Amino acid sequence: MTAERKLFGTDGVRGEAGTFLTAELALALGRAATESLQADRPQVLIVRDTRESGPMLESALAAGVAEAGGDALCAGVLPTPAAAVLVRKLGLDLAAVVSASHNPFKDNGIKFFGAAGSKLTDEAEAQIEAVLAAGPRPAAPGHVRELSGGEEDYLRALQAAFPLDLSGVRVALDCANGATHRVGPAIFERLGAEVEAIAVEPDGRNINDGCGSTHLDNLAAHIASSGATVGFAFDGDGDRVLAVDGEGRTHDGDELIALLARGQAARGELGGGVAVTVMSNYGFHQAMADAGIEVATTKVGDRYVLDELRRREWAIGGEQSGHIIDMRFAATGDGIAAALMTMRELGDRDLASVEAMEKLPQKLVNVEVADREAIAGATAVWDAVEREGAELEGRGRVLLRPSGTEPLVRVMAEAPTAEEADAVCKRLADLVRQELG
Repeated sequence: MTAERKLFGTDGVRGEAGTFLTAELALALGRAATESLQADRPQVLIVRDTRESGPMLESALAAGVAEAGGDALCAGVLPTPAAAVLVRKLGLDLAAVVSASHNPFKDNGIKFFGAAGSKLTDEAEAQIEAVLAAGPRPAAPGHVRELSGGEEDYLRALQAAFPLDLSGVRVALDCANGATHRVGPAIFERLGAEVEAIAVEPDGRNINDGCGSTHLDNLAAHIASSGATVGFAFDGDGDRVLAVDGEGRTHDGDELIALLARGQAARGELGGGVAVTVMSNYGFHQAMADAGIEVATTKVGDRYVLDELRRREWAIGGEQSGHIIDMRFAATGDGIAAALMTMRELGDRDLASVEAMEKLPQKLVNVEVADREAIAGATAVWDAVEREGAELEGRGRVLLRPSGTEPLVRVMAEAPTAEEADAVCKRLADLVRQELG
């Protein structure tokens, strides 16, 4: 039985920098993660995004690695998926990413990738917490070094995996003032595209601020006044991507995965089915059924999608939020790689002309609660979920779950009409507020 994790959530250790995620905690995590490897002189890669707290936490994390007898190799600002690529390419023992993904600049986080380039399992994270709780053990200190060339290595890996000719294609990129602000435009330009890049001037505080994959209006407005036929919006650390077509319509992760899966299946390249989370739109499942593509459903978190892909030996999966995994490139969500896969699938077509699935109207409400775990015992809520689900069977669905990182309960409903989805969601959200306060 896996030990309970108290620090790690669905995507590493995350919280407000300087209060919850302090330099002391970062040092302790670096030390414990290195000790848990039980290796002689572990080599640990560290990358970060553009938050102002990043250098502080990077330094503390590196100090913890060295204190435990490892060598910390600091590569600076790079997307999260670059860590997954480089730890494998360079033959390192561990990679650590300092980032809070799509969260505001005040937050930060630390997540780890193993030597094979995938996020650590729940069991491995629980082991790190156990080592941390046991306290430090004596070790001959290692070194902290700067790693140069990591950005170029990542760009070469992308170019080798996706040797596209994008000559004459005008692409807009919203880099969220985050970790993709250099490498995102660079790879599209190398492939011949005309690139219009926005949100590429990080100042430490403007990451995800009115831009990126959580604020698609910014990219849609830019496309409306430009000649770009397609746009991609990344999140702060670059492991997510959403798209906007030349007519200003947005396309989420479900739609992009459906496009990739249907195209690959038609060519006999899919190699099985697709894995998605419980958040995927009901319309996605209908589209995959129509195409004869098997779908596996997991709980929320790209690590669980990855586990399912491995178990079934499939290649493609992801989340509605824009985490898209192709195991043939990297064992984690990679926003830039997913954007390039989309361009490869489109060929000479415009994204506006392609309809890989028909989305059902969806309503999502985040209900703030004092204790998100208390939802497990809210019998009246779960009885209502069962009733509402039975009413929508064959036409839509409902989903209720606690957030993995925030004091929220997420309530979602999908139905044939927006009005019905809104009504179902409101009834359930009101009941959660009533029961949990």
